[in-house]
Amino acid sequence: MSGPRTVALAPDQTADPPRTASPAVAAVAPPAGTGAGRTRLLRSKALRRLISPVILLALWQFVSSAHLIPASKLPPPTEVWSTTMSLITSTSPAYGSLQGNMLVSLERVAVGFACGATVAIILAVLAGLSRLGENAVDPLMQMLRTLPLFGLIPVFIVWFGIGELPKILLIALGTAIPLYLNTFSGIRNVDAKLAELGRVLHLSRRELLGQIVLPGALPQVLVGLRQSLGVAWLALVVAEQFNASAGLGFMISQGTQFDRNDVIFVALLVYCVLGLLTDALVRLFERRALSWRRSFVAQ
Repeated sequence: MSGPRTVALAPDQTADPPRTASPAVAAVAPPAGTGAGRTRLLRSKALRRLISPVILLALWQFVSSAHLIPASKLPPPTEVWSTTMSLITSTSPAYGSLQGNMLVSLERVAVGFACGATVAIILAVLAGLSRLGENAVDPLMQMLRTLPLFGLIPVFIVWFGIGELPKILLIALGTAIPLYLNTFSGIRNVDAKLAELGRVLHLSRRELLGQIVLPGALPQVLVGLRQSLGVAWLALVVAEQFNASAGLGFMISQGTQFDRNDVIFVALLVYCVLGLLTDALVRLFERRALSWRRSFVAQ
């Protein structure tokens, strides 16, 4: 009986080669530290988006310091900041407090946007799902979108008086048009094969709308939502220019009467900040709602 044999291995062979995950598994497995990496990525994106505003602010300060433009026409950032602090800490009899005016404007935008967005989505669904609805609704909306907001001010004053109602309606009208157009376009651009699949599965009209049509139109709806929010702030500026006793537009009117460009710039910058914040909220919701969609990423 001979003893157990030993097999000699070639120099380039190993007894137990290390196992590596297949490419498919490696692609599916989440990388270590995904949450922290995503947080760092979002922070870096936010910081990169601040580069151009910071450059613009530095250029503004340089132009003011070099006296290229008189301070009466373009107040320097330091003066605007000082005016902002004074409007926050004290209530001016001519302008009121900044936070009080801001809350009034936010309330008007919120109510007007909610009314306009609700009506726009309902009309877009009616027009997008049937030819009869399209023939009844779309011509009227196409007519309304060509009307200038300034031209409607005297008409709204005659119809609804000089209170809050004409201001809310003006914001609602400005909000409804872009949201309606994008929602209608999104519904009509839903893949016909998906709708046919819903009919094959015998989905009801409500299920077809909730499970196929609206999810398919959601990317276009969110684009319209961002546009509507921008128009809402523009409409607010127009609405608060007539017979307003409070609001950011009221501050601009008072600043014009008293030749206070610094107050005007404070109100305009607040408009910009509020517009950017609302747009950022929609972008955040868009990233979460459309996380399933693979899209082009700019390099």
